Amino acid sequence: MALADLCPNYAQTRLLKKGPSSSDLPAYAHRFVVLRHNRRPRVSCSLAPNQVQAPSVPVTNGTARKTDCYGVFCVTYDLKAEEETKSWKRLIKIAVSGAAGMISNHLLFKLASGEVFGPDQPITLKLLGSERSFQALEGVAMELEDSLYPLLREVSIGIDPYDVFRDVEWALLIGAKPRGPGMERAGLLDINGQIFAEQGKALNAVASRNVKVIVVGNPCNTNTLICLKNAPDIPAKNFHALTRLDENRAKCQLALKAGVFYDKVSNVTIWGNHSTTQVPDFVNAKIDGKPVKEVITDTKWLEEEFTERVQKRGGALIQKWGRSSAASTAVSIVDAIKSLVNPTPKGDWFSSGVYTNGNTYGIAEDIVFSMPCRSEGNGDYELVPDVIIDDFLRERIKKTEAELLAEKRCVAHLTGEGNAFCDLPEDTMLPGEQ
Repeated sequence: MALADLCPNYAQTRLLKKGPSSSDLPAYAHRFVVLRHNRRPRVSCSLAPNQVQAPSVPVTNGTARKTDCYGVFCVTYDLKAEEETKSWKRLIKIAVSGAAGMISNHLLFKLASGEVFGPDQPITLKLLGSERSFQALEGVAMELEDSLYPLLREVSIGIDPYDVFRDVEWALLIGAKPRGPGMERAGLLDINGQIFAEQGKALNAVASRNVKVIVVGNPCNTNTLICLKNAPDIPAKNFHALTRLDENRAKCQLALKAGVFYDKVSNVTIWGNHSTTQVPDFVNAKIDGKPVKEVITDTKWLEEEFTERVQKRGGALIQKWGRSSAASTAVSIVDAIKSLVNPTPKGDWFSSGVYTNGNTYGIAEDIVFSMPCRSEGNGDYELVPDVIIDDFLRERIKKTEAELLAEKRCVAHLTGEGNAFCDLPEDTMLPGEQ
């Protein structure tokens, strides 16, 4: 039976690669779009599953702006209105760069399962890769298909950030070039900085005006600064550099030393850069509600071994396993998002690399610096007042601040601040970036 026979009012319809906005479709619908001629895309009638011809798998043609919905996610079943429930929520659009990589291989399935945004929140995933990784992106999409996640309603894949970032509300920027043999840190800053400058411009052009951006690709603090400088129409406060993995590692080490489970550890801050100058803060941290220094009385361990263990944990993992952390990084991205979309427990806080303008800690402005934050669960955050910064912390904070200021000078050509001048004091790059 022809489609026109099924829908009497149907005329001049055609299939599209891209579907309507989420407001046009039920939240539980996959993508299959029927478009009336010269009108906005919409679903014109209901079809039983056996009456819908599945679209063909997207074919890589090497074009620079390739983006497609994928497989079953190109098919929409316009379910009857009575099947909608009161728990229906609007789709959240999430972009992930480096989507064919190891970190994303763990992260995407956590996002699709409902673990991050909640068990009743449907999402769409927009996956950004490269010409070289496009077939791998198709494989990722196939696995997402086969996992049958009911909350995952749409998947698209592409290699152009101007396509992939359109209307997204969350952008998780994971993809970055690893540091090659003999590459200076300044070289990596320049190469990856160009990636994040371009992605910042794309976000500024096409993303939601309130998009939340989490930068994972290293060096993540300065990449975040580059990204936000190239997205002037998006609030600088919406950009985060991922330092949550460092916080999680610090909590682990404190819990092991104190002989308690990690959920007893709170108020842990990572100050500064995601490098070996980072400052894991035991001065303000608590164990079972008590100051850490009252529970762990070994001051030498706290000031020396604790800090070093946190800073070098990634290197220790690589020595054991032969690869950098991927699963724990994905977990920390999940933790970072959940800290923004859920209210912070009373009296606690979390770490995130954020823009320093307006901070009350005496930290230089116009850099991205990890600091203690708390949230009301609306995606926004505020800096925590009244934290203790003693002489021990202040000395170390100044060192990581100086490093970030040097990195900023090194990428001035990418932030619109003139010619670059690299005077990085030493190589403090974390294992896994190398």
